[in-house]
Amino acid sequence: MTQNFEFLKLCREAFKAASDATSGLAGTEAAGNFVCMGADGTPTTEIDLAAEDAILEVLKADGRPMKIISEELGELVIGDSPEFALVLDPLDGTYNASVGIPFYNVSIAVTSPDLSELKFGYVSNLAVREEYYAEAGKGAYLNGKSIETSREQDLQQLCISVYGYRKNVKRTTRLYSSVRRVRLLGSVALELCYVGSGKLDAFIDVRNALRVTDIAAGQLILTEAGGLVTDGFGNPLRLPDNVLSRVEMVASNGHVHGKLLKLLSRG
Repeated sequence: MTQNFEFLKLCREAFKAASDATSGLAGTEAAGNFVCMGADGTPTTEIDLAAEDAILEVLKADGRPMKIISEELGELVIGDSPEFALVLDPLDGTYNASVGIPFYNVSIAVTSPDLSELKFGYVSNLAVREEYYAEAGKGAYLNGKSIETSREQDLQQLCISVYGYRKNVKRTTRLYSSVRRVRLLGSVALELCYVGSGKLDAFIDVRNALRVTDIAAGQLILTEAGGLVTDGFGNPLRLPDNVLSRVEMVASNGHVHGKLLKLLSRG
């Protein structure tokens, strides 16, 4: 049994705990009730906290020393001298979960303690059966089957997700008029996985609003599926080591990356 199978097993246990804890809340008025401000500076709702608390119980019971970076609690170290870190978004897509839109997930990335090396990524939809995972250097999978990005190269045929309709509107305007379809689905991690599996051709967010918990797992899954991830100017994207720092992202099938960056630069 390899260590990375152990990571998959741990992620599945965490997902099940979150699913059990949130299934009765999803789509209810109580789900969106404000509880407190999270460590990332955004509101924590009742359903967010239920998912995080359930997952933390699983991680604490695992017994291995680890560092946890999570959207709600910030940073927690379990044991002495952790050999790995878990970057956790216990519920990505809180609004969707609160109102019953079936597009919200648990996102977990396994990294080196300083977050400089992505080792394993796991994103699983809490509403429908969509389990994505990837191990560095060994490809990406959806429900156990290998996935790859689309091969589309024509801008006018692209289906992309673009966040920037309020902030940095000028940079994104040309994108809307240059592609065939735009979809905003409300869960960054799953949208990155959708690019990885060819359901979307690209994901773009140049609001400088993305946190490490939003992107770590999805970034690895997408790149292992053959895609390309940079910042909004084509530079390598470095993961922040805390939940307060924000980044922007352009993630694509790789074939259209340069064209998308050129459109952004002309905004």
